[in-house]
Amino acid sequence: MNEKKKNLIIRSITGVLFVAVMVSGFLNVHAMVLLFALITGLTMWEYTGLINEYVEGVSVNRFISTVAGIYLFLAVAGWVNGIVNGFMVLTPYLLTLLYLLISELYLKADNAIANWAYTMFGQVYIALSFSLINILGALGGNGTKIMVVPLCLFVFLWVNDSGAYLSGSAFGKHKLFPRVSPGKTWEGSIGGGLLVIIAACVTAWVINGHNLTAEYLLMWAGLGVVVVFFGTWGDLVESLFKRTLGIKDSGNILPGHGGMLDRFDSSLLAIPAAVIYLYTLQMGCF
Repeated sequence: MNEKKKNLIIRSITGVLFVAVMVSGFLNVHAMVLLFALITGLTMWEYTGLINEYVEGVSVNRFISTVAGIYLFLAVAGWVNGIVNGFMVLTPYLLTLLYLLISELYLKADNAIANWAYTMFGQVYIALSFSLINILGALGGNGTKIMVVPLCLFVFLWVNDSGAYLSGSAFGKHKLFPRVSPGKTWEGSIGGGLLVIIAACVTAWVINGHNLTAEYLLMWAGLGVVVVFFGTWGDLVESLFKRTLGIKDSGNILPGHGGMLDRFDSSLLAIPAAVIYLYTLQMGCF
């Protein structure tokens, strides 16, 4: 077996296992919270490691940044699911951020501003984004439907990636963003987007069946469009991040698929965008 076939098999096995774990994590709220707390921690640990290794003159507190990110996720999960009440649950997180800012006064770093910037960027870009998936879960109400929205968001992202790859391979001629991601094409992005809109409409029909209305269908189609645009931008943002650091993959924790940032890049912008979209529409009918 040559190296190319071996890599394809490894990539396929990893992909199947990844999808199985992700889908299983959306079966109930407890599974989702545990899964994404782990994902948040692993992604924060990967991000801070990349910063410390590849950004010259910058050092971020890897352990405290990772713990803070996990705590923010769990705090939002507890608040959304009614386990804790009030703003006080965020107090430890805010105190940690204050510590990360004040500590630079005593560390005598050459570039304290850069340390602050990379530290806070990780909290906003990763920890905050993942924590908002708890809000998407709450939009579903009670029962098994509660995880429908976050599950569909990831399904739409996967459909978009697959559709863009297939369409781009078959028809791709015009580069979408060559400065950041030379492989992406307009044809691929359009093909992926059309497949997501179809998937969103099918989802609306599956959920509401004979009670399906045009308004409900358009709401789901709109969610699909939001996921396509912000998922693509999320992919490009992470590509720009890697190009800035001069690396190809963010890690190797997922054989054949790179690191955590490589696997979840699209979702880091799609999740907050979906929250804004659904709350703007006051879409509590899931």
